[in-house]
Amino acid sequence: MTDTRRRVKVYTLNEDRQWDDRGTGHVSSGYVERLKGMSLLVRAESDGSLLLESKINPNTAYQKQQDTLIVWSEAENYDLALSFQEKAGCDEIWEKICQVQGKDPSVDITQELVDESEEERFDDLSSPGLELPPCELSRLEEVAELVASSLPSPLRREKLALAVENEGYIKKLLELFHLCEDLENREGLHHLYEIIKGIFLLNRTALFEVMFSEECIMDVIGCLEFDPALPHPRRHREFLTKTAKFKEVIPISDPELKQKIHQTYRVQYIQDMVLPTPSVFEENMLSTLHSFIFFNKVEIVGMLQDDEKFLTDLFAQLTEEATDDHKRHELVNFLKEFCAFSQTLQPQNRDAFFKTLSNMGILPALEVILGMDDVQVRSAATDIFSYLVEYNPSMVREFVMQESQQNDDDILLINLIIEHMICDTDPELGGAVQLMGLLRTLVDPENMLATATKTEKTEFLSFFYKHCMHVLSAPLLANTTEDKPSKDDFQTSQLLALILELLTFCVEHHTYHIKNYIINKDILRRVLVLTSSRHAFLALCALRFMRKIIGLKDEFYNRYIMRNFLFEPVVKAFLNNGSRYNLMNSAIIEMFEYLRVEDMKSLTTHVVENYWKALEDVDYVQTFKGLKLRYEQQRERQDNPKLDSMRSILRNHRYRRDTRTLDEEEEMWFNTDEDDLEDGEAVVPPSDKMKSEEDLMDPISKFMERRKLKDSEEKEVLAKPTLTGRQSPSFKLSFSSAPKPSLTGPPPTSHLPGSPGSLSIGARTSPPTTAITTKSGLVGLVDYPDDDEEDEDDMENQEEILPLSKKAKLSS
Repeated sequence: MTDTRRRVKVYTLNEDRQWDDRGTGHVSSGYVERLKGMSLLVRAESDGSLLLESKINPNTAYQKQQDTLIVWSEAENYDLALSFQEKAGCDEIWEKICQVQGKDPSVDITQELVDESEEERFDDLSSPGLELPPCELSRLEEVAELVASSLPSPLRREKLALAVENEGYIKKLLELFHLCEDLENREGLHHLYEIIKGIFLLNRTALFEVMFSEECIMDVIGCLEFDPALPHPRRHREFLTKTAKFKEVIPISDPELKQKIHQTYRVQYIQDMVLPTPSVFEENMLSTLHSFIFFNKVEIVGMLQDDEKFLTDLFAQLTEEATDDHKRHELVNFLKEFCAFSQTLQPQNRDAFFKTLSNMGILPALEVILGMDDVQVRSAATDIFSYLVEYNPSMVREFVMQESQQNDDDILLINLIIEHMICDTDPELGGAVQLMGLLRTLVDPENMLATATKTEKTEFLSFFYKHCMHVLSAPLLANTTEDKPSKDDFQTSQLLALILELLTFCVEHHTYHIKNYIINKDILRRVLVLTSSRHAFLALCALRFMRKIIGLKDEFYNRYIMRNFLFEPVVKAFLNNGSRYNLMNSAIIEMFEYLRVEDMKSLTTHVVENYWKALEDVDYVQTFKGLKLRYEQQRERQDNPKLDSMRSILRNHRYRRDTRTLDEEEEMWFNTDEDDLEDGEAVVPPSDKMKSEEDLMDPISKFMERRKLKDSEEKEVLAKPTLTGRQSPSFKLSFSSAPKPSLTGPPPTSHLPGSPGSLSIGARTSPPTTAITTKSGLVGLVDYPDDDEEDEDDMENQEEILPLSKKAKLSS
């Protein structure tokens, strides 16, 4: 398997300062004799050719960016980069480089050195900055070149940023922008675009604060309209001033907050719409811009959250009946955006945010909003509800359980959600899919809390099945009153498939709650009506539901299935599907194959006895014949219980494998005096001890004859061909009602001394002795549950001590 950690792309910087892809390969580090040092080697993954062989020079400045990039300069104007597929591989190679240069791997750049061209521009590394060209129209090209040449080096960027900041250069550039725009100097405007874009990539917060100030931000956006790559300038300022409107749904009295909202919107617009999409190497250079927006949003949320009057007015107007529809629509959209901003908060701050909303009554407000007719308002309310469920499902569950004590089922929040899912007008049911996901989160026991005083799972599931499940299953029950779905259009089928998906989830996770509901409401029979739907995806959902139930191996479910003959619609669907090789065919065969592999005796018997005639001709798979074989083996074990016990003995290996005749220890046991028996053992009558050898051997001979007969019968049973591949073995389909002789029946009335037939009443009964014959003679099979290895060793020692005359006497 290829090691993806070492998989890299090799890039070189061309004359136009663009990165060229030189190929993909796998990087390694090692000593190269020719280069006399540790080197980086990249071999192409296509043909193994050498893409890169670069010595790790102790004085070369290597830079790690974005956790997966390593960039360095081999010589003047020859920059290289390795872009790793995985962070682990980048860290590994970075450690090698730092090891050679004697640096700490925690640094992002190994050297702070400059080349000769830098020394020419920066006379002294210790100097506080550099002298920028005068900010004049004729020098714009020079400034643009300086900015472009400074971007690749961190040191150059730092010095340039300091110079721009200290000299107030940004405001001077913006004055030139007005001049160029008035003169329609397109060349100057193009240079200004490159300069302002380069200043963004300097990634310095102090510069952003100047650029995003109220007086400068629109001019900065104006500079970025004149992209040299575009034939015509963009009209960003026109959009921001004329098209985009600030909607103040609740008056904001704090001017600082209002200014912060305006600024954040415009900076977000610059990031998303104005700046070109950064390349993989530039993305890290805009990290400070991301942080600027992030902290602005955090500050806005905090200021709004602290303004209790603002939030009180917001929720009051949301729930007030007198509020007109347009105003309510604006309020809900504001609350939705407010919640979206909260996703940027740290977990601790987000906790405080949602607690504030909860205390303000956001859930009762959502309940009111979801009951309204406006589709757009309900959609926005659903988005807000999703934020709450994803953040803290327990808070939502607690609310709906409390309100159930005061309100009817029809107006419960969770039932409103179910009704919106059922009544979604979207042909693709986009909203219903979202709501189903929320319901699934709410009924998932995995995120439910359990404390010493209460168990949320028990309480909420009892509530859900009592107050809500009938609402969820209503469309299913209404559509399956006949043998076929009463409505079989695409949208209805999609909705039923969603409901079935949630019910299948409940079967897997809710144990007895859903079991009681399915059996009491006969849900599975109704679901299986959907197997006759003309939409294959719905029929498969119904099969998946039944398969999940069967997979639980619950006898309550099994008896329910057999009592109501619920395999009948499955068999009908299989036969109606014909010989088509599709998902329906495979799903049904897999269900029956599961019965066979798992040896589910009750369901196997039910299927064979009721549906064998319909399935016996299916021979392109061996599943159904395998089920019949299971059934026959099961019947055989029922008719011959001792055969079953014999097989269990063989499986457990609890018998002696040596083919010896009746042992001496058995004879000793037969002849043991009553006084020698342990307390509770069977007592052998004295008359049996005096039986002659002929009396002893007669029943054994008869037993051996019967055993040979049974051996031949057993071979016929076990000689049936194994189901392998696409074999089509022949099966006898008629069942013999005649009782089969016992495999190891006891001898006739003249019992062996000490045999089970001669045990005295009241004594502890020993397990029956079972015997089989082989070519060598008789093997004693004795299954004593309390035996251990020491008992067997003792008995073997006794056998060695006994005189051979007794053995000969028995075998004569």
